[in-house]
Amino acid sequence: MGSNTGAPVVVGVDGSEIALHAVRAAAREAAYRNRPLRVVHAFIWPLMGVPLGPATGAPADGGLRNQAEQYVAEAVAEATKTAPEVSVTGAVVDGAAAAVMLAEADDAALLVLGNRGLGGFAGLLLGSVAVQVSARAGCPVLVVRGEPRADGPVVVGVDGSPASGHAVGFAFEEASRRGVELVAVHAWLFPAPAGPGDILPLVYDLDAFRQQEERTLAGSVAGWSERHPEVPVRQLLVRGSPARALVEQSPAAQLVVVGARGRGALTGLLLGSVSHAVLHHAQAPVAVVREPRTVERS
Repeated sequence: MGSNTGAPVVVGVDGSEIALHAVRAAAREAAYRNRPLRVVHAFIWPLMGVPLGPATGAPADGGLRNQAEQYVAEAVAEATKTAPEVSVTGAVVDGAAAAVMLAEADDAALLVLGNRGLGGFAGLLLGSVAVQVSARAGCPVLVVRGEPRADGPVVVGVDGSPASGHAVGFAFEEASRRGVELVAVHAWLFPAPAGPGDILPLVYDLDAFRQQEERTLAGSVAGWSERHPEVPVRQLLVRGSPARALVEQSPAAQLVVVGARGRGALTGLLLGSVSHAVLHHAQAPVAVVREPRTVERS
């Protein structure tokens, strides 16, 4: 195995084909970062009080616990095949999926999930675990959607908020690792209040407002461009829905990056409406980036 060090990339598995797609993506992410990969299966059955071992007279390798270990072993083998240079370990962790993955996020550099697993309903576009974890995890969360691409840019949503700033920084680092262009997308409809109680004018200059939005976009990427001069940047200003603009860019992208919450997000929401919509409808993997903790981990 390779000499990967530091906080691991963690991927959740449940035995589904979608989870194996996530494992392959996680292995590549670990290789990009020169970090180890930890494969985790959340084993909820002990909480249910059901028998975990093989039934009487059944093969010794039967039972729920053995099945869970088989899921992990299969995923570890798939990860090793995808990125042989990455150090890969696996674990079966007792607990509900969302709770287990949130606990894993506390010590992870990146958490990777499939967009839906074995428990997903056919009519749902995104599994509930992916939504819950993306909203609360203490590290960036990559939700694997669509067909993986080896080419195409990294696309990031920009709105000038602090949360957006963290997402932009993450996107620059990803574009640098991958050696691709960064497309910074800033979409606007009408002037929006910056905070509760703000009053907007009844009449405003549309051209002046557009120029202000152009400055917001340019200012949001300027500092990061100086830190990453190797990354070519294309700034895209769109009049329309931010979520729609990002979703429309996703088919050609190898990664879409959004902040967990941005400008105009309601205080009580853990996941902003734009990031929520992109998670549900993008045709590429989506990284959700929250504001970092006060204490950074290695």
